[in-house]
Amino acid sequence: MFSRAVLNRVATTSVLTVVVAWGPFFAAIAQALTLNGAGATFPAPLYERYAREIKKDYPDLKINYQAIGSGAGVNQVIAGTVDFGASDAAMTDQEMAKVKRGVILVPTAGGAVSVVYNLPGVNNLKLSRTTLPAIFSGQITRWDDPKIKADNPGVNLPSIPIKAVVRADSSGTTFIFTNHLSAISPYFKGRVGTSRSPRWELPNVLKGRGNPGVAALVARTPGAIGYVEYEYALRNKLKSALIQNRRGEFVAPSLQTANLALASVKFPSNYRVFVSDPDQGYPIVGLTWIIVYRNYKDPAKAQAIKNFVRWILTKGQQFNDDLNYTTIPSNVAKDVINTVNSSVKSL
Repeated sequence: MFSRAVLNRVATTSVLTVVVAWGPFFAAIAQALTLNGAGATFPAPLYERYAREIKKDYPDLKINYQAIGSGAGVNQVIAGTVDFGASDAAMTDQEMAKVKRGVILVPTAGGAVSVVYNLPGVNNLKLSRTTLPAIFSGQITRWDDPKIKADNPGVNLPSIPIKAVVRADSSGTTFIFTNHLSAISPYFKGRVGTSRSPRWELPNVLKGRGNPGVAALVARTPGAIGYVEYEYALRNKLKSALIQNRRGEFVAPSLQTANLALASVKFPSNYRVFVSDPDQGYPIVGLTWIIVYRNYKDPAKAQAIKNFVRWILTKGQQFNDDLNYTTIPSNVAKDVINTVNSSVKSL
């Protein structure tokens, strides 16, 4: 029989063996970290890709992103209920002043807003700088209107009502869209204006939640016209109209034409840019940002945010082209990384 001392030594050794064997497991749990973000649907396909790809470099970092709309994302940042927000309409000075922990706007990508439509038998629909804002301000209500016919000579346009599809939620995509229409039409600017959530006074108006909701409504509604981020038009196999730019050219949305439009954008020190009517390329384009705090209670989250931003603006940019988003210029990306590294602190 074993003595009590021997049994105690065996038991102690067994416990130590278990602790040593399971040590790496417990260490992995301790190092695992989740960053919760919410906001714009415009970049959601891209951010979902980021969340998958970043784990190859940071296996213990999990990114949760909820695509709930830019306005809701900004509100969540103000309320402090997320680790980062996202918006296609940069926060205003008034909104930023409400965030006691401070914020930094981090540009991540750019892209085109497609004007999508559902008119069986009509391909390559052209919409001029007078016609498009007239449709979305209620001045043109039927597809066989003489102004639309003038844009599309020889095209058999149906004699049916136009059913405009807009966003039901506060939306950065809507901001980009209305920002452009306000720039090219004084009537639209006065009646609707630039906003994440404008008051649409349109006959037969339909409202969808998020880019997916608008895309789905246009897809199943003959006579519909709406606006979505370009990737959603491709994913849902929707027809995109050719939109007239400042040069008078009718241009289709694409990665190439969006890059052309955004080529001359100059970023200020706070990285807040509004693109209203570019000189060339596809005219309805914008940028999108994630919004990070300057102060985090958890030092590990502060570091994770720095790692996340650095990864997005370096390795992550390779995935932008894959999903038809423009990239952030390397010199701007470097400045943003330096700003985040020097400004994000733990409380």
